[in-house]
Amino acid sequence: MSSSFAQAIRRLAASQPDAPALTYEGRTASFAQLHASSSRSANALREAGVRTGDRVALLSRNAAESYELMFATSKIGAILVGLNWRLAPVELEAIVTDARPAVVVVGATEQDLLSPAARATPGLRRVVTLGDEYDAWRAVASDADPGHAGAPDEVALLLYTSGTTGLPKGVMLTNEGMSYTENLARYWGMSPASVNLVAMPMFHIGGCGYGSSTLLAGGHTVLMRDVVPALAIELIAQYRVTHTFFVPAVVQMLLQVPGVEKADFSSMELLMYGASPIGDALLLRALEVLGCRFMQAYGMTETSGTIVNLDPQDHDPGGPCSSLLRSCGKALPWVELRITDPATGQAVPTGTVGEIWVRSPMLMKGYWNNPEATAQALMPGGWLRTGDAVYQDQQGYIYLFDRFKDMIISGGENVYPAEVENAMGGHPAILEVAAIGVPHERWGESVKAIVVLRPGVQATAQELIAYTRERLAHYKCPTSVEFAQTLPRNASGKLLKRELRRIYLKEPDRDVA
Repeated sequence: MSSSFAQAIRRLAASQPDAPALTYEGRTASFAQLHASSSRSANALREAGVRTGDRVALLSRNAAESYELMFATSKIGAILVGLNWRLAPVELEAIVTDARPAVVVVGATEQDLLSPAARATPGLRRVVTLGDEYDAWRAVASDADPGHAGAPDEVALLLYTSGTTGLPKGVMLTNEGMSYTENLARYWGMSPASVNLVAMPMFHIGGCGYGSSTLLAGGHTVLMRDVVPALAIELIAQYRVTHTFFVPAVVQMLLQVPGVEKADFSSMELLMYGASPIGDALLLRALEVLGCRFMQAYGMTETSGTIVNLDPQDHDPGGPCSSLLRSCGKALPWVELRITDPATGQAVPTGTVGEIWVRSPMLMKGYWNNPEATAQALMPGGWLRTGDAVYQDQQGYIYLFDRFKDMIISGGENVYPAEVENAMGGHPAILEVAAIGVPHERWGESVKAIVVLRPGVQATAQELIAYTRERLAHYKCPTSVEFAQTLPRNASGKLLKRELRRIYLKEPDRDVA
């Protein structure tokens, strides 16, 4: 297992220099070429005054330089900061002020997101725009490897959480934590013969984590600038893609592309998905069209990526094990899990909902400039409190309910939104559903469902509430339903419950008949 990104590219450039490493918009770089270009970038950064421990920020849609800078910063011991280009300038300004990068590399189409105040951040020496400026800046630098090795606990990446429950926090991911991506690649069946299609944004752990798996295994990575389902289908056929990762919403979009039934998916071996479970109907359709194995991944930025997998053999829609599709799987071999009472930290009995705690070498070092939040998350004994509500069955399968902060308390009873969503989502008219807690004049809180209907299908609020009441206790069922065109999601595809509450927390709900 390579000890850092820098050591990985050195090893691969020596062992298979001419093998294809990275393709982006029709241009392919070998491992030797990626090694040389990342060394030039590393030396350009060093000549700009970047030193060990300094931050280098990247504000851009996916680009070949996303990988180049990952290796370049590792070669000089700097920290790569992924900036979310979907944020507003004022939000990015707060992150840049917190991270205090020495250099910011910005995409040509993202320049306006970097406000004058962000550009004036103390310690910021240079802003470089991708394209001609970046190419010229890199070209005059030496391609000699700077040679930095890096200690296991050295911070390699600083990724800011998506802020589903509040302001983003900078998660410090170490060389050791990210090195387990090579283990994940092997677990997912990746090898030098594999071709991985990467469409997730590289500022997210689902992009730079999963996205580096096949590359670190010596395979070929095909990077997409954005998620474009029709283009993804073309690239799968063109480059004989074997592996990819999509959230279920993207799988749904893929299957809606005209002519998808005639597309060539014969090279596909494994489709990973995450952020939410995949419904029986969607999985059946995807299995029929894509003809490959499916695997669900559960993880978070703070765990350097995936820590729990629902393996392909557990994807059995309509079979005796179909209930496992509600699970996110079992812990990986190098991961320990503990299900606890969030109030006491004590383990709860099997089958009881509690907070999932994790212990693994993959865990973050802590939150950047935030010792209070770090102390709240990292417990004695090396455990991370995730804030996720789950239960574990006798066979070790994990069933994810919700963030504890999203739990609804109605009349003194705990209601987990995911339980409501799973039950209500079985209605044939529903494409997507999200449940949130809203004030209720009698029960304190009650459930409100926000529903996206399938195209061309109609349903009433009363019909959907009645359907849910047939499947859940009444206190768990919605007292109101709102219809929407889409549901707000973050870059990883997770529902933004905070945004839903902002939109829909208006008047108290009342009892329904």
